[in-house]
Amino acid sequence: MKASTERIILRWVHIVPSIPIIGYIYGPVSQIPEAVIAVRWVMFPIVILSGLWMWKGQWVKKLIQKKDADRHKGTGRQETIRQNALRRPSR
Repeated sequence: MKASTERIILRWVHIVPSIPIIGYIYGPVSQIPEAVIAVRWVMFPIVILSGLWMWKGQWVKKLIQKKDADRHKGTGRQETIRQNALRRPSR
């Protein structure tokens, strides 16, 4: 997925659940028990997590990529050593 597409999707995932939160604060949504549960336990965490991902997502991706590269680098080295040992002529 391209970075611009990911940003657009995250932006809308962040904006759409914010609408019921605004209704909860300024409107009559706080009077409806089912809506209160939905806003507190579904919409608010979605907004928080999507905001954190927009803010620190690149850092998390770099961290994951670095760990994957380190993990694969170690196995690659072991494989290279094993292949070199097999290639050496015996005396």
